[in-house]
Amino acid sequence: MTAEEIRLLIPAEEDFRPIAHLVAGGLAMRLDLTYDDLGDLQVAIEALLGLRDDSDELVISLSAQNGVLSAALGPFAPEKVDPGESGGGLDLQRVLETVCDTHEIEEREIGAWVELTKRIARSAGSVGGKAPDARPADPAAFGGGGGTAA
Repeated sequence: MTAEEIRLLIPAEEDFRPIAHLVAGGLAMRLDLTYDDLGDLQVAIEALLGLRDDSDELVISLSAQNGVLSAALGPFAPEKVDPGESGGGLDLQRVLETVCDTHEIEEREIGAWVELTKRIARSAGSVGGKAPDARPADPAAFGGGGGTAA
């Protein structure tokens, strides 16, 4: 699988958060993620989006490669994401530890960025990224072939 990146720039206002979830859900569908993995991704994104509610830009980058989903979100005020500071950092740390395989905070020139990874588990029943045929291979296996219902 080649790496493809989706990069979303939205205002950090609460009204725009559903857009981030919609984009993450679309990527999850394309990658055939399980509901559990999608749920974990949505929880992590919501925990981070909740740290900001302003009209400045928030960047959300999502990519997948070699069975690993990666996300980077930012910028944030460093004290909002630092577990050693007050302001919810420790609670955020607990959430991210629960739903992500790894999470790192990177200080950049314009603020703190949170980078997440999650190993991708494919949905049950998918074969080669495609849904299995819903029709039974042998109609007789389901009680016969072609009779009419009364």
